[in-house]
Amino acid sequence: MQLTIRDLLPVYFEEERKKRSEIWGKEIVFQRGELTKIIAPSGSGKTSLMHFLYGIRREYTGDILYDQQSLRTIDPETLSGFRSSQVSIVFQDMRLLPEQTVMENLEIKRQLNPYHNEDKVRQMAERLGVGSKLASLGRTCSYGEQQRIAIIRSLMQPFDFLLLDEPFSHLDNRNAEKAMELMLEEAAVRGASIIFADLERIDFFPFTRLFYL
Repeated sequence: MQLTIRDLLPVYFEEERKKRSEIWGKEIVFQRGELTKIIAPSGSGKTSLMHFLYGIRREYTGDILYDQQSLRTIDPETLSGFRSSQVSIVFQDMRLLPEQTVMENLEIKRQLNPYHNEDKVRQMAERLGVGSKLASLGRTCSYGEQQRIAIIRSLMQPFDFLLLDEPFSHLDNRNAEKAMELMLEEAAVRGASIIFADLERIDFFPFTRLFYL
């Protein structure tokens, strides 16, 4: 899969933004296997960009293409197929189901298009320090725990692109490094790309491309 942005700009940003950004107003092709870091200060549209790329918001001018198919014209069924097999995401606000257990949150995602078995899910949870929370309701978990659960959830499916929207905002450096290590391993197994948007550089993300939003 190939992901392309072309002259993209949120409708609520002025045209002047294109001159200051390495993303807005440009044409960029993201290929499988790349590790892309996007440094995005507060207010620069980081979350908007991730939502645009995932196809859940369309308040932009320009275009986004999945394998030369515009997100503006892709039908909902085809877009759903892309999301279940080729594009995964870690949302900044996690979006766990609060009244479901942690394991149910992970299983709901896994069973849509299984990539790992249940034992692997438990191994990942132990590795990121949330193994003891699998039977707990999502709403009872701390923000840091929810963030790690959201990261594991994103790895339950096949993907060519993994989109990360400030995935470590509630984690200390050690837990963030563990989570990043896991995501890098999973991306490598799939030959996949990571597009990682955050406020600043992170030393333990070995990016191959760097852009300033």
